[in-house]
Amino acid sequence: MATSAKKTEKKSLLNFITKKNKKPKKEPETFSEHLLSWTKTILGAIVIVMLINGVAIASFVVPTPSMEKTVMTGDFLFVNKFIYGPSTPQVVPFFNIPLPFLKTPPIKKPAKGDVIVFIFPGNQNELESAEFQYYLKRCIAVSGDTLVIKDKEVYVNGVHYPLAKTGLFDDSRPVGTWDPNPLFPYGTTFTKDNYGPIIVPSKGDTLLLTEDNILQWYIFIMREGHEVYKQGNTVFIDGAPANKYIVERDYVFGMGDNRDHSLDSRYFGFIPEENVVGTPIIVYWSWDTDLSLFANFFDKLGSIRWSRFFKFIS
Repeated sequence: MATSAKKTEKKSLLNFITKKNKKPKKEPETFSEHLLSWTKTILGAIVIVMLINGVAIASFVVPTPSMEKTVMTGDFLFVNKFIYGPSTPQVVPFFNIPLPFLKTPPIKKPAKGDVIVFIFPGNQNELESAEFQYYLKRCIAVSGDTLVIKDKEVYVNGVHYPLAKTGLFDDSRPVGTWDPNPLFPYGTTFTKDNYGPIIVPSKGDTLLLTEDNILQWYIFIMREGHEVYKQGNTVFIDGAPANKYIVERDYVFGMGDNRDHSLDSRYFGFIPEENVVGTPIIVYWSWDTDLSLFANFFDKLGSIRWSRFFKFIS
């Protein structure tokens, strides 16, 4: 009994000391304290969103009809970012400010047939995109593949690559300003319906350079981090004469499932594998994004596509 009483007394003493030493949390009282508290909460939320967005799952809204009817304009998608390699955040949420980012090795590399979300590398005459954007296309060829399009039909390594079951040909729509001319690479006679043959570059490939073809490749080489120019009949890379270039990255070729209405690799060129950040999983919301929620409230609600909800993307 004495031992039990001593244990109880010791426990009570320990609780007393713990409570005495524990400082009560001070609630914010002044305006500046409330402002600081809210700022910490908001910054904490942004950091959590950035970590989730970079590592695992992200949300993506489809802005154009280039992948119809696999995905529709106004579809809101959950994107699996883990499969192609978790990364540090690419942008500051809500502000779309790009950040330098690093990726871990991917679980799998993009493969033919995958629907991919990637960082837009810029138009064919741009070193980088003027604005940070995510694009959504289908990967139809990977490093080392030879691609040819004949009368709209795609062939990869000599094998016919069929249009996706949910894809379409639709040249009834006006082409619009998205259809730049010429196509990639600069100086060829390719058209969107008759394109190639062209080989998707792999790391270690050799590009033979001449004064005649350097305009086709100078943006490509500069995007890999080098200075390129021509002086007289000589091509210079990083200040040294060069008649060849060794490719430093692997690439993929992306096209929209709506092949007649898609700004894709036929126009802006190859997509670096490291730019591929994820693949869409499922549609969680869908409506007409052209309608204003405030100016056309009831029309906006009426545009909800209930049949698209929880549709898996493949």
